[in-house]
Amino acid sequence: MGEHSVEVSAREAEVLALLGLRLSNAQMARRLQVSVRTVEGHVSSLLRKYGVAGRSALADLAETVGAGVPPPLGRLAGLPRARTSFIGRAGERDAVLVALRDGRLVTLLGPGGVGKTRLAMVVCDEVGPLFPMGGAFVDLAPVGAEFVAQAAAEALGVSEQPQQPLEDTIAERLARGRSLLILDNCEHLLDAAAGFAERILSACPGSTILATSRERLGLPGEQVLHVGPLPLDSDAERLFTDRALAADPAYVADPAVVADLCARLDGLPLAIELAAARSASLGASGLLTALGDYLRLLAGGRGPAVRHRSLRGVIGWSHDLLDEEERALWRRLAAFTGSFDLAAVSAVCDVDPAAGADVLGRLVDKSLVMHRRGPVSRWQMLATIRACAAEQLDLSGERAEVGHRHLAWAAATAAALEDPRGGSSEDFDTVAAELRAALAATPAGPDPVAYRLARSLSRLAYTRRFLRESQGHYERAAGHALTATDAAEAWGGAADCAQVMHDTGRAFELRLKSAAASDAAGDGNAQAIALARAAELAGRFPATFRTEIPHEQLNDLLQKAAGVGDPADPAVAAHLACAAAWNAGPRKLAPDPVLGVRAVEAARATADPVLISGALDALRTAAATSGRLREAHRLSGERLALLPRMDAGDPYPAPEIDDVYGGACADAVAAGDLPAAIAAAHRLLADDLLGRHPYLSPAKVIPALVLTGDFQEALRYAVTMWDSWQRSGSPPAFGMPAAVHFTSLAYGLLGDRELSARWRGRVDAVSGIPNPFQTQLTPLACFVDARIAVHTGNLADAADLLERAFRYVPGARHEPYAHAAAVELAVMAGLPGAEKRLPELEADAEENDWAGACLERINWRLSGDSAALEASLQGWERLGARFEHARTLLLLHPKVLPEDVSRSW
Repeated sequence: MGEHSVEVSAREAEVLALLGLRLSNAQMARRLQVSVRTVEGHVSSLLRKYGVAGRSALADLAETVGAGVPPPLGRLAGLPRARTSFIGRAGERDAVLVALRDGRLVTLLGPGGVGKTRLAMVVCDEVGPLFPMGGAFVDLAPVGAEFVAQAAAEALGVSEQPQQPLEDTIAERLARGRSLLILDNCEHLLDAAAGFAERILSACPGSTILATSRERLGLPGEQVLHVGPLPLDSDAERLFTDRALAADPAYVADPAVVADLCARLDGLPLAIELAAARSASLGASGLLTALGDYLRLLAGGRGPAVRHRSLRGVIGWSHDLLDEEERALWRRLAAFTGSFDLAAVSAVCDVDPAAGADVLGRLVDKSLVMHRRGPVSRWQMLATIRACAAEQLDLSGERAEVGHRHLAWAAATAAALEDPRGGSSEDFDTVAAELRAALAATPAGPDPVAYRLARSLSRLAYTRRFLRESQGHYERAAGHALTATDAAEAWGGAADCAQVMHDTGRAFELRLKSAAASDAAGDGNAQAIALARAAELAGRFPATFRTEIPHEQLNDLLQKAAGVGDPADPAVAAHLACAAAWNAGPRKLAPDPVLGVRAVEAARATADPVLISGALDALRTAAATSGRLREAHRLSGERLALLPRMDAGDPYPAPEIDDVYGGACADAVAAGDLPAAIAAAHRLLADDLLGRHPYLSPAKVIPALVLTGDFQEALRYAVTMWDSWQRSGSPPAFGMPAAVHFTSLAYGLLGDRELSARWRGRVDAVSGIPNPFQTQLTPLACFVDARIAVHTGNLADAADLLERAFRYVPGARHEPYAHAAAVELAVMAGLPGAEKRLPELEADAEENDWAGACLERINWRLSGDSAALEASLQGWERLGARFEHARTLLLLHPKVLPEDVSRSW
């Protein structure tokens, strides 16, 4: 990024580096020991300084800013680093490289222990130039079928966005160019892995997938490369000798004995490594003798099934050579599906940490366990070895006891990760698959430990921004709850997650489930709150429901809530008052202002910022729809001030946070307060959940950017918004039509009539909103036409636009813009009716700063008074409206060349 001469503080540099790791604001705050809002402030500052389109772009910059050089080609996140040399397979390596160069899906096929993963690792070290956008290595061995996407997201460092499936977010990351995704150990979740691979390959034409599996994925275009045993009389013996020397530097053996041994082991790399690990104590001849009893029965054949039996035989022989302490720990380690640390071993395997470390070291020496060094040492068993250990665990009769300890460890670990004061340094991604596996292994039904684990996982997954997973864990918690009260709370959490994903129909259903559980618990107040929240949801966000909830049904819910709840309880009173304000009549988005005042008073009594914000939103909406735009803007400011009191790591306030940011941007634009609109936009973009949405976030930012004259940045956002929306299946997106209108305006003011018309034609495609909401955009369409006409001097439609601009549209917020632009055009055209509209425009100027600055320019056009033009210039300067300021400057100094003025914007 040599083109950026940007100065950042030391703390901003730290935040930027953590953004490169794709950490959430909450995770960064935890690592830096600051508040989440402090992190948001730094992210917002970095967005302004680098002038990039959102958090993802900042994350992409993270590796390059410090060094001033491009990131290394083909960096693959999560690629394991081997601790031993790679022997042979030159032909297979070349074949894989050729396949990756030409194919989209390449599968390395072979039995367990044949070396598929190691071959993939070696090849991936060599393919950087083929995949300049990098990718990730995804170990699926510890992953359940429903969490394939999460495993890939964890490896890539991406998170889910509201109203966008996680697979689509992953595709956004991989679609940037030629990238490689390695899916390792697919055989136990073949359908899930194949489905995920198919979605990624369809969405990302430049991406390639390399899979390792014991069975083919079965997708069209799959290139299958069979990975066989190492050839005898060459590579197999070289591997044995290399590993034997690693175990015993003084190792010496008769080559004929080694050759015989490798032949009995069928050239399987894992079997050879297991045998070589014993060479220090037995020697090659001793190994041959000791293995004889295990392998003699297998000498009659050499097919794949025989090779598999020979490997199991070597593992069984290795097990039999263990002492009792080693055997006990080895079989208990089968409880772990993935990697584990010493604390986990101590808790699950019921062993003293010091003794556990000693035994683990001995198992590593015998190649039965792999050691992964890092900030915290971790260990793991290969899937084939773990399967054998699991058989021994079943035979021991310890399975239930070890499983119980594993579940208890998972619940305790999840709770420690959930609470930053718990002192845990483990990152959720490191143990996520293990925690999920522990919960998945628990039978359905009430279980207090499973309930605690599911609740913690709900919060952890939400903090990691796996929104659908979080919702699923809440629903799972409801099934494990011992009491109806606990179930009600879990259903409520699930509803919060569904609501922030804009799946409001499902959120409504979950609120009713929460109410039913509270009824079963005999908790009338909780039931009343759940019913009231359901009614508020349907009355407040009707445009996001696929099927509108009838007003009569919402009235029935409110009456029932009032009948079961205690009105003296502050929380009950506040929820009932807020729901009543939003459902005062059958017309949607028409809250009653008197009831809104009561709702705010009741909410303030609870001191709950979420409740207060929701009640203020009723007043704000009533003000905006009645034309009191400054009042709506002021109320949005009150709501923004409440955000620091809301926990960004909890789904409960998430829908409110989403609405606050969107409302603040829209209200600031409606009031013509462009500095406030830009500030709100930057706060939105800095939010680690809402700011990363590929099309909803840009839609909220584009209007302010266009009005301030930041056309190029606005158009970058617009292209991102449109492409991402199409890739997401072109769903109805409330808020996008206004952004599309403003994009059309930007192109029109830049003189590109073709693109302006193209974007204007896209408005209907993105709306998908019932007519009452769509008609509110009529004044905005008029503003775009009139403002472009003023800029180009096209006066032909001045009369029509003036008439259109002053048609009353209930609830419209862009009327001051339409009035100002149409009157200016009419004055330029000399229409007699233009001056008659000035009183109305003066009233608009009381509500909208943009209209006020434009009115001064209109007054100059009518009177020629240079003071009016100076006042207009000052108004545009206060607003940061660089384009309008530049065009007005041309009127004041007509001899200045337009290209000279254009440099100011």
